[in-house]
Amino acid sequence: MLVLVGSACRKNQQVLSAGGIITFSTDTLKFDTVFTAAGSFTTGIMIFNPQNDAVVLSSVQMENGTASFFHLNVDGFQGNVATNIKIAAHDSIYVFATVKIDPTDTLTPFLITDRLVATMNGNVFSIPFTAYGQNAHYIINDSLTQYTRWLTDKPYVVINKLAVGPYAELNIPAGCRVYMHQNARIFNYGLLVVDSAGIPGKDSVVFQGDRLDRAYFGYIGYPGEWGGLYFVGGSGGLLRNTVLKNCGGSTPYYYYGINSAAIQLGDSAVLFMDHSKIQNAIGYGIYSEHGLLYMNNCLLHTTGAQALAIIKGGYDSITNCTFANYGTAAVTHNNNGTVNVQNYVPDPAHPGHYFFGSLDGVMQNCLVYGSLDSEIICDSVPDITARFRMQNCLLKMGDVRESWVNFTNCIFNQDPMFKNTSNGDFHLSVGSPCIGTGGTFGATEIG
Repeated sequence: MLVLVGSACRKNQQVLSAGGIITFSTDTLKFDTVFTAAGSFTTGIMIFNPQNDAVVLSSVQMENGTASFFHLNVDGFQGNVATNIKIAAHDSIYVFATVKIDPTDTLTPFLITDRLVATMNGNVFSIPFTAYGQNAHYIINDSLTQYTRWLTDKPYVVINKLAVGPYAELNIPAGCRVYMHQNARIFNYGLLVVDSAGIPGKDSVVFQGDRLDRAYFGYIGYPGEWGGLYFVGGSGGLLRNTVLKNCGGSTPYYYYGINSAAIQLGDSAVLFMDHSKIQNAIGYGIYSEHGLLYMNNCLLHTTGAQALAIIKGGYDSITNCTFANYGTAAVTHNNNGTVNVQNYVPDPAHPGHYFFGSLDGVMQNCLVYGSLDSEIICDSVPDITARFRMQNCLLKMGDVRESWVNFTNCIFNQDPMFKNTSNGDFHLSVGSPCIGTGGTFGATEIG
């Protein structure tokens, strides 16, 4: 980054020796150009002195110093630190900033950030710098109003939010690479389709954080790097051969009732999931509040809250799925069971009051297991429909068997003998009590 600093007026004035402020012409210096080839881009800001006395900036520098992607040239001084910059009373200086990026370098972060830091009389003033790194499709607070099919030529990077409108469809094909910036979330009001054909785990469409430098910081697989997918009430979706990982972070948004979840379904939202995974979520895996959830051959593991929470009822069909929680150094599993099924939800605005919804569901050929004494919770209130059938499942569960839950050919509290839970391998080892005990629904599983 090239920074040229010059003052329009340098009079012999008294210099403010204590306190004082400076202001910037903008709150963030943004380099909006997305490079398609190696190159540089220059933009600028102004620093104002509103005092009646002159001020001296003891230093103007980039926070990351010589490691910064931005480079400074302050009043002819080459380098990322300039000292003793004088600004006359009610005057200003210009700061021109240049960033140089090779967008084909896959080690470059998608979003490059740093701060310009100015020090005066012991006080620190700063302004963030942001620029795009790798060549990608950047989605920034965007809203779709029609059918849109993403391309596979470059990665997609979602910053802040993407909204799929009520009459729109977002189609994400196999081979598409999706990276989510910190706290980013996709809000679906219409139809979201991720339909990736091919070999599970090899040809999957993966939603993950855009911090590609985690190895350097020692935080590979950091939970809560980004938000998740929110299916607003009445919307629909299909996730086939899809992976959501390192997600579940809380995200501010005007829509009521957002939870920390990889996937959240609002009232009557419909989601079909097939051969898909949710892993390493800091909150819920799936939080369905009276949604319609159809799952086949899915794996949900390592979540800070329930891997599956069916709340305020709904209509659910879950077959050949594994739900497992053991906890890690980054994801705590101390007091939240892995699966929760109930036909009510507390009213957050009125303590002691609840919302209710009818519940009708089935879980077949599924595994629910983890490190707690009981990993499944089933609860209901009287006079509200509650029907749930668990058939040919292995369940880690306490001694209470709710009368409205029909358990058929289930195995209780026997270790399923996963191959390697620490490495996320939930295939069954030889001798597992699950082998040969599935029903006619199909008994495959992914790991």
